[in-house]
Amino acid sequence: MASDNDDDDIGFDISDDEIYVPVAQRRAALFNKQKTNTKGEPGPVAVSVTATAPASQSLPEEVKTQSSKTLLEEAQHVITEKAEQDSHKSDAQRREEEDADIVSAHAKQQRKLLSAGELAHGVSYSKRLETTWTPPHYIRQRSMEENVHVWRRNHIIVDGNELPPPVEEFEDMKLPNGILKYLYNKGIHSPTPIQMQGIPTAFSGRDMIGIAFTGSGKTLSFSLPLLMFALEEETKLSFGRGEGPVGMIVCPSRELARQTHDGLLQLSEALQDDGYPEIRSLLCIGGISMAEQNEVLQKGYHAIVATPGRLMDMLERGKVMLSSCKYLCLDEADRMIDMGFEEDVRTIMSYFKHQRQTLLFSATMPKKIQDFAWQSLVEPVVVNVGRAGAANSDVVQEVEYIEPEARMLYLLECLQKTPPPVLIFSDIKNDVDEIQEYLLLKGVEAVAIHGSKSQEEREYAIKSFKSGRKDVMVASGVASKGLDFSEIQHVINFTMPKEIEDYVHQIGRTGRSGNRGVATTFVNQNVQQQTLLDLKYLLREAKQKVPQFLKDIEDPFEGKPSGCPICGGLGHSAANCPKLEDVQRRIPRESDAGGY
Repeated sequence: MASDNDDDDIGFDISDDEIYVPVAQRRAALFNKQKTNTKGEPGPVAVSVTATAPASQSLPEEVKTQSSKTLLEEAQHVITEKAEQDSHKSDAQRREEEDADIVSAHAKQQRKLLSAGELAHGVSYSKRLETTWTPPHYIRQRSMEENVHVWRRNHIIVDGNELPPPVEEFEDMKLPNGILKYLYNKGIHSPTPIQMQGIPTAFSGRDMIGIAFTGSGKTLSFSLPLLMFALEEETKLSFGRGEGPVGMIVCPSRELARQTHDGLLQLSEALQDDGYPEIRSLLCIGGISMAEQNEVLQKGYHAIVATPGRLMDMLERGKVMLSSCKYLCLDEADRMIDMGFEEDVRTIMSYFKHQRQTLLFSATMPKKIQDFAWQSLVEPVVVNVGRAGAANSDVVQEVEYIEPEARMLYLLECLQKTPPPVLIFSDIKNDVDEIQEYLLLKGVEAVAIHGSKSQEEREYAIKSFKSGRKDVMVASGVASKGLDFSEIQHVINFTMPKEIEDYVHQIGRTGRSGNRGVATTFVNQNVQQQTLLDLKYLLREAKQKVPQFLKDIEDPFEGKPSGCPICGGLGHSAANCPKLEDVQRRIPRESDAGGY
């Protein structure tokens, strides 16, 4: 009776002439039958049934032996299916999917560009800042079709919501007469493409990502708005002792910070000459006198131009307060975000007390960095003049294959191509010193600058080179990011940079503000093939002559590169990006860039 009850319980009706099937096997069979009814396909049998009855007798249909797959077999089946699918994809499709996976994995390791406190408390801003500035009536009334025509005519790519209209004349930006006169005397009669869209965007209070080739006037695009915001606040209520700042500009190197600060001082002096109050700015970099900084601090100041290391030191000691600061610009932002300064920027942001307007500027900002910045800003406007990472078309690029031991002799020959001033770059500090010594022995007036030089030596080199007292400057990468030397005729890359971004920055020291320039680059067997491929495609893009030894390099992309989303190089994919490989090896502070 017990067995009958069990049979009834599981839904089987067993007669005497049928073979006996154990309860566990019948339950397994019923389970598989139910799965078949619900899913429309047979499920795996949980218990393998082995019939002990004579061959003439057969098991019920629902308990016939079914083959089951192990987890290992299932995994192998999935792998086989994926391999079959991949076999039908082109190489380009496979590279694209691989790059997407790498970028996705890299993006998961990054957090929004907010302070630690904002991230911990889930603070986010959804409403953009408002300002009192508006463009003239006739510009506000322009149709979108008219704005699109201006963008296309000036090769400006703009992305975002409720885009501010471009302004093609400085007079229409409602600038004070003193500023207009200053710009005219500097030979700046009309805004460049990045300025005609970038300045109105910043004036409107919008977060912004600004991308334009070197020498296109990016510095004025973020310095001028800061000056105008500071002037507005000073006019409302004069800044007293210890008050300020209204905004700050953070740069990756001391030299770039010094240059930006000097530009702000000149603009401020132009305003004073026109009868406006003084706008004071604080230079916050390593290697300068604290007495000089304290003098500005005591008067009250409107703007800070700083490198991350020294700024954090001043913030931690309470020398600088950001309670009234609402404007933050990161110059060379892709480097600071992606190459070691990201946590420094987060630390600086943690001292802000209110929502800020954030602007990121660079000549080379890969798509990955743009995507990262996009999610970190509030309704940002992306202003892109040309492809991010493209070389300046005003620079004639010449690439020469020179054996390492022959470079020094050939250097003298290269110096004969153009009159001075000339910039020579090398990634190796010892090479910088050796080149300077060699040129001095040959009677060439040369100075040298690199990260191991003292601040006094670095400033002397820059001043003497800018003033024309020295004909040649030999430099490491410290001088390649954003520094503006007037009338540079020729740039020589004694060593080819490993990353194509650095190459773009270095050759961008010439051919500025519409002038023509020459860039000569030495390459040899020590240069990695993927770097040479990047160089080949960059030359093609800029319609430059491609030497035969670059043409002969085996091309895995078959002439149709997709570009690396990590660094923007055209000759490799994310799978073998040199920038990604070096991320863990980079020193976050006090690198050769002199960030402290």
